[in-house]
Amino acid sequence: MAAAPFHDRDGWVWMDGEFVPQREAKVHVLTHAMHYASCVFEGERAYDGEIFRSRDHSERLHKSAKILGFQVPYAVDEIERAKQELLNKMGFSDAYVRVLAWRGSEQLGVSAKSNTIHAAVATWQWGDYFADKMAGIRLTIAPWRRPAPDTAPCNSKAAGLYMICTLSKHAAEDAGFNDALMFDWRGQIAEATGANIFFVRDGVIHTPTPDCFLNGFTRQTVIKLAREKGIEVVERAIFPNELATFSEAFLTGSAAEVTPIREIAGMPFKPGKISEELVHGYSALTRRKNA
Repeated sequence: MAAAPFHDRDGWVWMDGEFVPQREAKVHVLTHAMHYASCVFEGERAYDGEIFRSRDHSERLHKSAKILGFQVPYAVDEIERAKQELLNKMGFSDAYVRVLAWRGSEQLGVSAKSNTIHAAVATWQWGDYFADKMAGIRLTIAPWRRPAPDTAPCNSKAAGLYMICTLSKHAAEDAGFNDALMFDWRGQIAEATGANIFFVRDGVIHTPTPDCFLNGFTRQTVIKLAREKGIEVVERAIFPNELATFSEAFLTGSAAEVTPIREIAGMPFKPGKISEELVHGYSALTRRKNA
């Protein structure tokens, strides 16, 4: 049975300092964020009632907004309280948490400096982003590329930057794949549409340097976890002609967690020992209080 659409569900959304019924959590059609993408967000997961790296996400929300030229009207501590109170109000232990801030509807034009800044927190129960993780997922090559840092605010988790991700993921799904691998403007490997990517060769993990995409918190956590297990991790420029030289590949992200890959555009990969070790290691870490 399909889940109810988000606009027609029971429950609550924290919105501008208050809890409102989910069906009433609305914005005006002339909201600046809808027309000009002046919105930043965070995607987080709660495990056993505790949001993993919660404060890091709240702090990044503020940093993302600053890069886009506005200030979140609620302090980090207030956002932290709102997230936890909403989880408790919804009665969720394991859940996905979405936090966002955006420019409102007082002005509608490219410039909208006087618009009110709004903020909201929503949460829902969401299982694995990709089902049957250890079977591995299939990626194709995205038709769009990650832009250069001087052409887009790549250090901000800005909603507008995900337009090319949606286009690429839709194209991948239409072609029978789970996701797409995105190159950057130089032709180097960057990431998937909503997750960072890692490769394994001869027991060493290789991952692209995050110079035009976000250095994800799950990415950072998995690098630390791998090194604690004695696995070497190399961050560097990776080129498409290297794909055939790797034996394993996997994605990381708050939604994807750690998800092995079995194919990229016809090239096979085997979800092997290192991928499996990190899948289970990350799961154990997120289930541990105060990790």
